[in-house]
Amino acid sequence: MAFDIEMIRKVYGNMDKKLSAARKTVGRPLTLTEKILYSHLDSDYPEKAYSRGVDYVDFRPDRVAMQDATAQMALLQFMQAGKKKAAVPSTAHADHLIQAKIQAENDLSVAKTTNREVYDFLSSVTSKYGIGFWKPGAGIIHQVVLENYAFPGGMMIGTDSHTVNAGGLGMIAIGVGGADAVDVMADMPWELKFPKLIGVKLTGKLNGWAAPKDIILKVAGILTVKGGTGAIIEYFGEGATSLSATGKGTICNMGAEVGATTSTFGYDESIERYLRATSRDDVADAANEIKSNLTGDPEVYLEPEKYFDQVIEINLDELEPYLNGPFTPDRATPVSKMRKEAERNGWPLKVEVGLIGSCTNSSYEDISRAASIAKQAKDKNLFVKAGFTITPGSEQVRYTIERDGYIDIFKQIGGKVFANACGPCIGMWAREGADRKEKNTIVHSFNRNFAKRADGNPNTHAFVASPEMVTALAIAGDLGFNPLKDKLVNEKGEEVMLEEPKGWELPPKGFEVDDPGYQAPAEDASEIEIKVSPDSERLQLLTPFEPWNGKDITGAKLLIKAFGKCTTDHISMAGPWLRYRGHLDNISNNMLIGAVNAFNKETNKVMNQLTGEYGEVPATQRAYKVAGLPTIVVGDQNYGEGSSREHAAMEPRHLGVKAVLVKSFARIHETNLKKQGMLAITFDNPDDYDKIREDDTIDITGMEYFAPGKQLTVVLHHSDGTKEDFKVNHTYNENQIEWFKAGSALNLIRGQNK
Repeated sequence: MAFDIEMIRKVYGNMDKKLSAARKTVGRPLTLTEKILYSHLDSDYPEKAYSRGVDYVDFRPDRVAMQDATAQMALLQFMQAGKKKAAVPSTAHADHLIQAKIQAENDLSVAKTTNREVYDFLSSVTSKYGIGFWKPGAGIIHQVVLENYAFPGGMMIGTDSHTVNAGGLGMIAIGVGGADAVDVMADMPWELKFPKLIGVKLTGKLNGWAAPKDIILKVAGILTVKGGTGAIIEYFGEGATSLSATGKGTICNMGAEVGATTSTFGYDESIERYLRATSRDDVADAANEIKSNLTGDPEVYLEPEKYFDQVIEINLDELEPYLNGPFTPDRATPVSKMRKEAERNGWPLKVEVGLIGSCTNSSYEDISRAASIAKQAKDKNLFVKAGFTITPGSEQVRYTIERDGYIDIFKQIGGKVFANACGPCIGMWAREGADRKEKNTIVHSFNRNFAKRADGNPNTHAFVASPEMVTALAIAGDLGFNPLKDKLVNEKGEEVMLEEPKGWELPPKGFEVDDPGYQAPAEDASEIEIKVSPDSERLQLLTPFEPWNGKDITGAKLLIKAFGKCTTDHISMAGPWLRYRGHLDNISNNMLIGAVNAFNKETNKVMNQLTGEYGEVPATQRAYKVAGLPTIVVGDQNYGEGSSREHAAMEPRHLGVKAVLVKSFARIHETNLKKQGMLAITFDNPDDYDKIREDDTIDITGMEYFAPGKQLTVVLHHSDGTKEDFKVNHTYNENQIEWFKAGSALNLIRGQNK
């Protein structure tokens, strides 16, 4: 029986009446996205047909998922909410803190020792509050969710931007910050701006070397890293139904890389097959009873231009493999053009390492297709010329691929297997020689490839491809290698070609696992005590943020004016900093150390206006805090792109930053700032960014009239005695303004619970 089957049956049982009310209100056929959204409203019936990209709407998600790096802060916040138990089914997954260094068994053993304090905290806090816990080694959160919890037509939120992976099983699954998770676990409605809709029509069928990964790599090239912002992407067409459920998950997973709120597919036979293969016949049977509610209405897909804000069409018959990168996931290059593109741009052609797996591409199908290439290599006397690593997505996948001989095949050509964890994908990779910062190329099947992301080396050129393409490139050791037409020379000096990959959608012998790694919450939690040592370097109980003082922000100093791309990795780095994710003060020592200062084009070097000297960003901010001076951070376009980590919002709030002023925000980060009681504002005229000088003192006025849609004014006091002002915008609604006034959304929740 599936987890939470009664909850799923309840969702399905209410769908007909809720969708009937929605159709009456909206007055037209509905997309799948609209069906899921309207059936998860906080109220039983919609007040109106909501305007896309305009109306803020309250929803009731069915479940919450948290990964260990974000779960620490989320659960520390939940402990302040005044609740005895999570109001919806919730889970935490220990996957982010395991460093990839040697191989699975060694690395997992080291992680359990190094992170014991954190794991013990998560084990006890989840057990006390009725939350399921997937222990270290159980697998990556998104693969585990797909195998155990995702269900067609459901709605979930997760404290990781790649929560969207569950769209592969027909969910609306959205990455959020921990404060949003606290709302839902505390039985509060969850707010989202009603999204725009992008329809992607897939025709034809994948063949040869083309894989589901290549679909999203092409979409990323079309939409760019911000083209999906504020939108949900819905895939449909004969090409969509021809894909496996895990292939759909791969596509949805990387939708985060185009800024999409989430992505989804309609329920079909491949999703049903996956549900049954993962021991969820009861979910499949229940879904079959309401099939028409779990996909868009036929009229929508016949004339998609009438129902979507944007429509993209991709013919899978013609799709060729892609390599996206370096340094951004939307720079899409067909494999056939990579050699010329690399030579033109001076990208190193020698591939140093190929890495497959991660939450994006770690299914049985992914591994079996990559293994078919490795088996050919062995049979044709080829070995990898680059380093080659494999990261299984879950213990269930790992156990099954070991049983079926795939791990042995990888090892026979020189591959090594890392633990069932995020590892190199999130920078948890102890890569030998990375500290030398040499210019080099790696290829991987992960989702992100920002500078420093995988190994901390800003000169590592990382390219994203399908697992089978990564395997081929690791064998060739050449970024320009095109397996569709190029030959390789084997150990005997013979020229050989790799044939197209073959694989299994699902294991022919079924999935198998000894211990999946799940810990159920305690039946009686009354005796469980959660201990956090005041001397701990890893964990710190939270103190509520101060409420707004009701006044304008005056006399603020400019902390940093960030130039160019400033992702959450730049604002709050991962890698070695993951160890401090449960200790707000300690992790605040990484605040904005990766952001490029617009005035000197250096990182972690800003002017301290108290001394006139340059120093590190966190230290400079701490000096301002001690002096009682408010500060402001200024940023560029799509500020806060990338991971959902709320630490990127909590750190500046904790250290005394009052406002973040940028040209535009990434969705999750803007919400995180609002949740923590920060003022998140945007230039009305982006050119005003250029007016801000390094030694400015800044006022933000009009705060006493803070209201939805009402502009504020920024006044710059220049050191030469001159001043200038300009208008700025915000997207706060009435409820979010109450968060701001209370000092944070959590402060408001705690007050209401009292």
